[in-house]
Amino acid sequence: MKPLSFAAACLLAVLPLGAAASAGAYNVRDYGAAADGQTKDTAAIMRAIAACAAAGGGTVYFPAGHYLTGSIHMESNLTLDLAAGAELLYSGDPADSPLVESRWESTDAWIHGPLIYANGKENIAIVGRGTLNGQGKNWWWRAGKGGSHKPNPAGVVWRDMITQIDAGHQYGEADFAVAADYLRPTLIETYECRNVLVEGVTLTASPFWLLHPVYSDNVVVHGVSFVSGGELVHGNFGPNGDGLDVDSCRNVRISDCFFSTSDDCIVIKSGRDASGRRKARPTEFVTITNCVMYAGHGAIVIGSETSGDIRDIVASNIVAKGIVRGIRIKSMRGRGAVVENVRCDNFLIEDTVPESKGGPAEAIEITTLYEKTAPEPASERTPTFRNFAFSNLTIVNVKEVATIHGLPERAVSQLRFSDITATGQTGFDCDHATDVELHNVRVDAAHGSAFAFATTQGLVLDGITSAHPGAGSPVIHLDASDDILLQGSRAAAGTGTFLEVTGARPARLHLLSNELSQAANPVLPADLLR
Repeated sequence: MKPLSFAAACLLAVLPLGAAASAGAYNVRDYGAAADGQTKDTAAIMRAIAACAAAGGGTVYFPAGHYLTGSIHMESNLTLDLAAGAELLYSGDPADSPLVESRWESTDAWIHGPLIYANGKENIAIVGRGTLNGQGKNWWWRAGKGGSHKPNPAGVVWRDMITQIDAGHQYGEADFAVAADYLRPTLIETYECRNVLVEGVTLTASPFWLLHPVYSDNVVVHGVSFVSGGELVHGNFGPNGDGLDVDSCRNVRISDCFFSTSDDCIVIKSGRDASGRRKARPTEFVTITNCVMYAGHGAIVIGSETSGDIRDIVASNIVAKGIVRGIRIKSMRGRGAVVENVRCDNFLIEDTVPESKGGPAEAIEITTLYEKTAPEPASERTPTFRNFAFSNLTIVNVKEVATIHGLPERAVSQLRFSDITATGQTGFDCDHATDVELHNVRVDAAHGSAFAFATTQGLVLDGITSAHPGAGSPVIHLDASDDILLQGSRAAAGTGTFLEVTGARPARLHLLSNELSQAANPVLPADLLR
């Protein structure tokens, strides 16, 4: 073989990585794909995948063009590489996407095959600078929402099936012939897969969630754009437009992604109610970092389907603007299980926007009362939240800084908040909690108390301040709470009452090294200082 000329060597040196990687790939155009956006290319794409799999694996390459296709099923040791300008267009014909095994809102189900689907595969990847377009308008009417669409009767069938599944009944594929008309498919789903990579691509206009790894291990999502709502799609979005839903998965790394969604950006789930507890597949060992999030209902969300346990979750370096909620951790009676060991660090949360007039819009929401239900004794149905830490948060111009609601039968516990500055219409509101610490936290609330705690036991307030205390309300309001340490805190000029205690008198209330001289009433009742 002759050595490369200097010019040829220079050309190779400047070729983009994707072009070099695709040189020996299985080009779908070579297998008959028209790429005109009108001709269905499903068969041609599957021929390329079959040839790649027969060779032991490799890359199936999509050059620039528009590929109309039904569901594409991946094989092990396979990479789908979408060049810049390549767009996969998901057909709206259910016949192009036969039913596949899945989970729908964290309940086991059979749904129409997603645009990209893998079941029991390993070493798979979807990469490149191309776009996966779910053409969701072909499917959204099935949700029975929006415009003049009538409720979909298949939704009633599905809700009845959920009740039976929760009671222990097992359904097979044939049983979903009717319900599947309601259960819109996701855009990409990996089911019981190992070693998954999604990198660089843009995901948009899905019939349902954009990316859904379920029962999968070692999942990496890097540099992906999730676009299902907001100004970028000019109103072209439908129901359930979540970006990335991690469902009973292990060892997940999400980094350097962009989100503009019509629903939650990143959601972590692990099963719903009794069926999820029987399955007992946790989501654990998840990291999220360096992401920008717009327009969604929630930036980082855990729950409400938490029944298989969720643990060991870290999110850092997040910018969230114009969303409804920044950090949301939610569950309810019936879910049971444990959510524990969660850390969120280095967030900027700005301009939360209520979903409806008068609706909530919190920078931080932690609740085990996601849906209001009648009180009941603690049991396997009762969720447990413990050991959450939030640090280095900048919260700007939000409706509500934080709301924390536990259950009377089981408080949320071990909450740590440190190095936080926040401005909002209302402040930090917490009830039914134990072992709560705030260190170096400043909250400026336009209305009401900056900090309000009710039925909270074991509270440390260290370095607490409000630079612009609201008129007529104490900076800190404690109600029916006990075992409290307030130290190193400061009353700003113009403070009326700094600390007010109502309800049963605390048996243990310790005030140490606070500077409250600028408050008209440092503490009420005043005899608490004696």
